[in-house]
Amino acid sequence: MFVDNVKIYVKAGDGGNGAVAFHREKYVSHGGPDGGDGGHGGSIVFRVDEGTNTLLAFRYRHKFIAQNGGNGRGGKLHGATAENLYIMVPPGTLIRDAETGKIIHDMTEDGGADFVCCRGGRGGWGNRHFATPTRQIPMFAKSGTKGEEKELTLELKMLADVGLIGYPSVGKSSILARISAAKPKIADYHFTTLSPNLGVVSTGGEGGFVAADIPGLIEGAADGAGLGHAFLRHVDRCRLLLHVVDISCFEGRDPIEDIEMINHELARYSEALASRPQIIVANKSDMLDRDVVDVKKFEKFVKKNGWKLLYVSAATGEGLDEMIRTAAEMLRDLPPMLVYEREYAPEDAYVGGGKDTTVRRENDTFYVEGEWLFNLMGQINFVDYESLNFFQRVLKNSGVFELLESRGCTDGMTVSIYDFEFEYVK
Repeated sequence: MFVDNVKIYVKAGDGGNGAVAFHREKYVSHGGPDGGDGGHGGSIVFRVDEGTNTLLAFRYRHKFIAQNGGNGRGGKLHGATAENLYIMVPPGTLIRDAETGKIIHDMTEDGGADFVCCRGGRGGWGNRHFATPTRQIPMFAKSGTKGEEKELTLELKMLADVGLIGYPSVGKSSILARISAAKPKIADYHFTTLSPNLGVVSTGGEGGFVAADIPGLIEGAADGAGLGHAFLRHVDRCRLLLHVVDISCFEGRDPIEDIEMINHELARYSEALASRPQIIVANKSDMLDRDVVDVKKFEKFVKKNGWKLLYVSAATGEGLDEMIRTAAEMLRDLPPMLVYEREYAPEDAYVGGGKDTTVRRENDTFYVEGEWLFNLMGQINFVDYESLNFFQRVLKNSGVFELLESRGCTDGMTVSIYDFEFEYVK
């Protein structure tokens, strides 16, 4: 079964708590504080699995939770740092925020390097960190922060230089089987191909390109007809399209109408996709009867649109070598494969967080609290300008500023968030 779109929940591990402990040994009844720190929680890391081309592994597993860090212990013993949880995905997977649909990361970026999606919580400090000349017996320690969590949508957009598109049963799978080592299912009925197939096409020496057989598109594909969206997304990254038509017209179809319809669906789905270079591949040329098919009209139509036209036969192999050479030559001059840019900003994760925030006022000081804020404070470097800017954007996007103003906070008043104080300026 081919699966290319799934929704999952991921959560990084929480940081372990710091320990409250005091040194004890023979003849030492009241030793100093020696509580160890908590260990860091494991992070959620996505990694490309080159051997897969489907998200089938996520069909029955939708929750991925990393381990928590260990708690600190007496004797200055730190809690264990939890191992990261690696989630294996096929190359070409897009990671999106499930609520907004914004792209968090494209797993083809940086050559498919590992991506840390959710960071584990930091371990809390043991009570030995809080000892001072005036507080020699601290009876408290710092709790670990919570690990990040997200609901994600994984969307697979296959990595292929060339996409074979066209109506069902025009011979796309047969062509792919001829020009590569791929072994797609081939039969004499419509919709034999139910999922995209990939094949590596050799151009001699170490050269070559990856071709994808995109299952037959039909009218209404841009609206999802015939699983149109599921198929169209796999054409997105293709740099060149081989538009295959049945030039024999054996089934009574008009190749001109087929080309116009498919291109119409491509344009409705994405103007960028419709503007990709195309080679018109007139397949089944061995069965062509020029007394029945108006070849001149067809060739005039292709020339008018500025496309290259190649006659081939998947059955006999005629014209396939020329098709490979032409595709390889065009690919050399085309831009590199599309990599999607990040749309999801880090502060987006806190949008709406203000609804879980409490504000209390004492004279002209407003105390803001919330579990999400407590975790956020552990991630901010308050001596770094960029980190402070990020903190300000989070407070604004999460509705904290709006909540403060609704409670009467005005310019010049003091806001305190877990011992961090600042003067409010609208």
